[in-house]
Amino acid sequence: MYDWLLFLHVLAAFMVAATAVMYSAVALGASPGGPTIRVADAVWNVGGLGTLILGIWLALYVDGYEIWDGWILGAIVVWVIAMGTGERARVQLAEGVGNFTALHWVRTVAVVGLLVLMVWKPGA
Repeated sequence: MYDWLLFLHVLAAFMVAATAVMYSAVALGASPGGPTIRVADAVWNVGGLGTLILGIWLALYVDGYEIWDGWILGAIVVWVIAMGTGERARVQLAEGVGNFTALHWVRTVAVVGLLVLMVWKPGA
């Protein structure tokens, strides 16, 4: 069971990272038209939900981790920041208002922060 949970959690994390890469192309000047943004948004939604649900499930399933461990709570906070700024960036890009690029880069830094927390697990 652990192997499947971990595999699906990492797959969801790749989806989140892939969306950050796709939106980075737009932030750097690529056209936001066509299916690229629709695919990126769908992958973001599935990956975002998957990382949270499977990550919490893993924290509860693995004996060495507790949901209140600092690195897990930190990851949840950073996840909320990434999802919030990602949604605001999506809306601003769709409506053509606001500073989409700045929000996107904040989201990207949050995604990298999540990866750092997940790989090195500070304090674990």
